[in-house]
Amino acid sequence: MDPIDVPDSPAKLPKLFSPTAIVAAVVAAMSIFVLGLLIWKAVEARTTALTQGERDIRNLTHSLAEHASHSVQAIDVAMNAMVDLLKYQKPRVDRFNAALRKTADALPQIKEIGVIDPDGNRAYSSAAELPAHNNADRGYFIGHRDSTDASLHISEPLQSRLTGQPTIVLSRRVTREDGSFGGVLFATIETSYFDNFYQAFKFGPHAGITLLRLDGIVLAHWPAGKWNKEVSAAFKARIEQDRTGYTKTTSPFDGRVKYLGFERASQYPIVVTVALPEAQVLAAWHDDLRNDLLVAIILMGSVILFAILLGKEFARRTKVARMLREREARYRLLADNIADVVILLDRNGRFLFVSQSVETILGRKPDDLIGKSCFEFVHPDHLADVARATSELTNWSTTKTVEFKTFRADGSEVWVEINFKLAGAAEDHHAIEVVGVLRDVTERRKMEDELNALNIRLSELATTDGLTSLANRRSFDSALPREFRDREQISLIMLDIDHFKGFNDTQGHQAGDQCLRRVARVIADATTNTTALAARYGGEEFAIILPGVGEQDALKVAEAMRLTVRSLGIANPAARRGVVSISLGIASRSAATASETELLGRADLALYEAKRSGRDRTVLASSLAGDNHSAGRKQYA
Repeated sequence: MDPIDVPDSPAKLPKLFSPTAIVAAVVAAMSIFVLGLLIWKAVEARTTALTQGERDIRNLTHSLAEHASHSVQAIDVAMNAMVDLLKYQKPRVDRFNAALRKTADALPQIKEIGVIDPDGNRAYSSAAELPAHNNADRGYFIGHRDSTDASLHISEPLQSRLTGQPTIVLSRRVTREDGSFGGVLFATIETSYFDNFYQAFKFGPHAGITLLRLDGIVLAHWPAGKWNKEVSAAFKARIEQDRTGYTKTTSPFDGRVKYLGFERASQYPIVVTVALPEAQVLAAWHDDLRNDLLVAIILMGSVILFAILLGKEFARRTKVARMLREREARYRLLADNIADVVILLDRNGRFLFVSQSVETILGRKPDDLIGKSCFEFVHPDHLADVARATSELTNWSTTKTVEFKTFRADGSEVWVEINFKLAGAAEDHHAIEVVGVLRDVTERRKMEDELNALNIRLSELATTDGLTSLANRRSFDSALPREFRDREQISLIMLDIDHFKGFNDTQGHQAGDQCLRRVARVIADATTNTTALAARYGGEEFAIILPGVGEQDALKVAEAMRLTVRSLGIANPAARRGVVSISLGIASRSAATASETELLGRADLALYEAKRSGRDRTVLASSLAGDNHSAGRKQYA
């Protein structure tokens, strides 16, 4: 909805060249000038700081790359001569170990230098004692064994089996004179060597120096000490493409935004990166900017304060007048056009205000309701609900909702819903009022009633036999275990229509269905106004659960049904008496009855006995001895 346009009074509109307008123009001009000067100076200073920061980072990156390259090159030169020696002869262990120790002492970056034989065992070592562990499973050993490449290999950081520290292994293949694999010459550098060297630069708490291979594997990182980590694919592609570079990025080590420089060593596949946090690069610029901002704030504050003092009273008066006009217009528009009815009641429930929309919902004019009690228009059946809801309005934050029937002007009934709460000044208990919003929910109630009726019908269809209108087998199977569990006394009647197959064969299936319905009607009448559940068990067989009923009372119910069915006089040529009859079996729960399944089996056995002994009779399970249930159902089903 568009905002309400309430024009200002012409008498209160400021003139174009009034003192207030002139002061405002001067303040705006000075503000623009000071702000523009501050922004220009800040942009220039920031550009200078970033340029200087890039220069410093590139220079440092170059120095560290040279250091890393020389550290590797010194070892590579020494190893190159040893590989040539090992190609043509097998030196004495004591002499060659002494030479290895001398090399390790001369190059402080070396932790150990030695030779691994073709089986992965130490043949020579600069260590005081020859290590006994086997290195045939190491990646660098497998790579040299399976490849004739004689170039220097720089491994990923490994957990040293000698010292337990993260270690970088520099290695070369030893090839015998006949071209066969003669082992691996290696030298180890602990990553702490680079960490200690980088730590001496004292960059600050969040700076970072990283030594990594060209394939992106991190060899050493300061200060986090994370190693054997892989950089992103994008950065890996960058260092493979460019020998040097500079960029702004988010560090994968601590997640901070940093300016990063990198340089690749000229002879070896290693890269050094130096990353300084953006805040550190721009630290001096931030200090200068804060000082400039402080001066600008003081200057602008003085000017603005002067302008505020001049225009404060005028602005306050104009603002208050406009707010009052807008509020009045907005409330009037809302009350007159909202589809719901807005009402205001006094503490006794009399109407103080009613919006125009009451004519649409109730067919009444607002003036016809003012001063009258709201309870006059509530249907008598719902007066108690409405009164209870209003009495529960105990504090200002409580909102109540109630649905009730009311009357239109023409006398017709309509369902409405009202949401209401207390209104007024909390400290003045004599001025308490109730504000409410009322809406027509007749159609919604109609749809809810239709939906409930449909749900009830669906529930009946799911639990009722369609032909006889009795409960179906599913309902019976669900009810029997529940009633057996909850009742100390329970009886079960199983009944079957005698010679029903012959009836169907002679009279037809339509007559058979009609016969089933009439017998079901007798069963339903016999159990009306009781807690009994009568169900169609299957075909022409029925079952009746009698909760709380003993054997003798169950016998009376069964006999009444048997005699009533026979009195119907439904012709059945297949029956001995020429009319439809039923046989019934009764089982009642006793102390020896272990489960509902046993109860059902005993009732079924009694039914079988009624069939076997001539039909058209009732047999009690308690009068039988033994159990031939399965045989009976097979013979007389």
